[in-house]
Amino acid sequence: MLNRLTKLALGLALPIALLTGGPAMAEIREHSLKFAAANNKGHPQVMGMEKFAELVKEKSGGKIEVKLFPGGVLGGDVQTVSALQGGVIEMTVLNAGILSSNVKQFGAVDLPFLFNSGEEADKVMDGAFGTGLMKLLPDTGLVGLAYWELGFRNLTNNRHPVTKLEDIKGLKIRTIQSPIPIELFNSLGANAVPLPYTELYTALETGTVDGQENPAANIINAKFFEVQKYMTVTRHQYNPQIVLISKKFWDGLNDEEKAVFQSAATEARDYQRKVSRELDAKAIEEIKKTGMEVAELSPEETQKLRDAVKPLIDKFAGQIGAETVTQLFKELDTVRGK
Repeated sequence: MLNRLTKLALGLALPIALLTGGPAMAEIREHSLKFAAANNKGHPQVMGMEKFAELVKEKSGGKIEVKLFPGGVLGGDVQTVSALQGGVIEMTVLNAGILSSNVKQFGAVDLPFLFNSGEEADKVMDGAFGTGLMKLLPDTGLVGLAYWELGFRNLTNNRHPVTKLEDIKGLKIRTIQSPIPIELFNSLGANAVPLPYTELYTALETGTVDGQENPAANIINAKFFEVQKYMTVTRHQYNPQIVLISKKFWDGLNDEEKAVFQSAATEARDYQRKVSRELDAKAIEEIKKTGMEVAELSPEETQKLRDAVKPLIDKFAGQIGAETVTQLFKELDTVRGK
């Protein structure tokens, strides 16, 4: 009798667990969503997206499908953010500083010469500062899942080599659609031209702009070397990227489904940063092989650039919020052991 009861109990254990929400897999429903970004296949950004989609499929037991739309096919970054807010597109990844038009405090990550290394940026963005910024997003119809990276930006142009501050004067330089990069290049004597990334290659090809500034991996991936002659390793700005999900979509998920997206974004973050840094290290050598002339700034000239843009920090601190900027620099000091 006891043996029969034991068998009956074991037979009922799984169905009871499913009914009571035991295994998380039982709670996950079928979903299909669009994940859009500006860069092309083969770029570290898109490699991170591919890893994320793979992890979501695995963690959801195949119930959640993430469809990828790289290369700006669903629009530029600003347009895509609006589509997320409206629930037309479910996910995107883009430079965190672009969100300054939605949440002014995000402008802090666009400040020039802010981070000395990617690892330093990781500690700040994954810590209290980056988490605090994410908490401001839901009121704008967006939810942040993780910070990935684009990396350190470098200057290219088609007019002449840039080896000193004065060489930047008069160049028409495309910047991202964010106030600080625009002001940054204007303060260096250039004429900043904000344009969507999806329009950049054509703008360089037609001479609408003389140059642009992006990480080395972008210069390779977007084939800017076909329409640019000179590159200068300025590393004037570091771009953390943020993985965003539409709040309209997020609010319709249950806790188990949210956990799948969150854990996949975090795991993909570590993979994406690793790939990004490995490719960045190789990209400058690849750029040299394309025939572009690559210049390194001397420490003295780099310091001149730093001095020229220092007033930006004071100017934008008021717009970003003095409290936010103060917190950022305090966390940087902590990371640096000061």
